[in-house]
Amino acid sequence: MTTHLTLIHAMSPLHAGTGHSVGAIDLPIARERPTGIPLIPGSSIKGALRARSQDVQWTRDVFGPDTASSSDHGGSVQFSDAHLLLLPVRSLRGTFAWVTSPHLIRKFARGAREVKPDLARLPGSPAMSSCCVLNETLSIPGPNGRRVVFEDLDFQVDLGQEALLRAFAVDLGKILFPQGSADATDWRTSLADRICLVHDDMMSFLLETAMEVQAHIRLDNDTKTVEKGGLWYQESLPAESVLAGLVVAADVTAAKGRQKREAKELLDHVTSLTKGLVQLGGKATTGQGSCFVRIGGKP
Repeated sequence: MTTHLTLIHAMSPLHAGTGHSVGAIDLPIARERPTGIPLIPGSSIKGALRARSQDVQWTRDVFGPDTASSSDHGGSVQFSDAHLLLLPVRSLRGTFAWVTSPHLIRKFARGAREVKPDLARLPGSPAMSSCCVLNETLSIPGPNGRRVVFEDLDFQVDLGQEALLRAFAVDLGKILFPQGSADATDWRTSLADRICLVHDDMMSFLLETAMEVQAHIRLDNDTKTVEKGGLWYQESLPAESVLAGLVVAADVTAAKGRQKREAKELLDHVTSLTKGLVQLGGKATTGQGSCFVRIGGKP
């Protein structure tokens, strides 16, 4: 079997929903149940790429036959859910930060080491009231050292994990912004400037409070007032969010309606479908879900 990383960089708010309401949010995003980590289901990624595949035979070989012939064979490529890795949070200085935590990094590393065994040693955890940044882009002077302010949260800068976080940011930058992509060097520098490591408990708080929530209203054409049931709230991952998952393929033999393919051929075809912006999740007609999808994982 051959495994590649899948990294998704949202260019606009991203709504991959669940189909049912939670609390005050009528249309929440999909989350991992035990941890609350936002995710894009693998079925959503598979469906979006299948819709971009124009060759009938390749579509059948990679993604499986249409529903009417689904008993012939399954698809040859497996798509995992893509879990949040970097959450953009508004910062008092530097506009925004890419915030992550030890648990999110460890979760990413479990899959990433299938592709990149020499991934840098992972950073540990800062204290609850502290965070780790790599330079002064996000921090401001304070009476007891430099501080970072997100929304109404105030953190003391902790340099204890700086070397390990920097090594991880370098490795991630090479995967997320590969050489040859537009402005790769500038984006890698931006990642190092903006990455911020916080405690897992603080990350859990941000995962609940730093999402984008939009109110939608449907008006009555005659009265120009809100129709009954015409007010709802939709949750989305903010633009600049970064998520990570895996895509796996194995060599397949010829079967009914399916040609013999090597795993590399299958993954090369999937990679070819990610050129340009890929539409993921719902609300495409309102500009949501435009993403860059990177499949491969090697610099």
